[in-house]
Amino acid sequence: ASRQAPLLEQTQEMFDLSFGTGFYPTVHLMQACYPQLKESKGSIINFGSSSGLEGMPTQTSYAAAKEAIRGVSRVAANEWAADQIRVNVLCPFAATEGVVAWQEAFPERAAATIAKVPLQRIGDPETDIAPIALFLASDDSKYMTGQTVMADGGSLKLR
Repeated sequence: ASRQAPLLEQTQEMFDLSFGTGFYPTVHLMQACYPQLKESKGSIINFGSSSGLEGMPTQTSYAAAKEAIRGVSRVAANEWAADQIRVNVLCPFAATEGVVAWQEAFPERAAATIAKVPLQRIGDPETDIAPIALFLASDDSKYMTGQTVMADGGSLKLR
């Protein structure tokens, strides 16, 4: 969750909202699940966003919280690799409730954003994003950890 505003208008409350609903719960859940993950040699899939990677205007607190999730995920990937726990980040651009609300609130901005997506559409959570999450959770990705995977129709290319 976040409230959009230019950087100079961001308040502590806005950062508290973004970190309190995104970053802190992610860290606490990872910590709580660690014993079971160590036993099962499990996989963590955290969710990031291109907002931080692109530095999207007005999304300061949200972008910061999502980048913090990517950072802590890389730390966990390195620290927990000895326990065979994999940690990756999935950054989707999908038709979630939040994205649909954004489309409705800012139709012109949404249309311009979609026009820049090479695949020319917003991803479907079930048919586009879920298979990637399943891959990251499966043994098919057992040699991947500490990675950020973009599921955004080709909008952002990471190296």
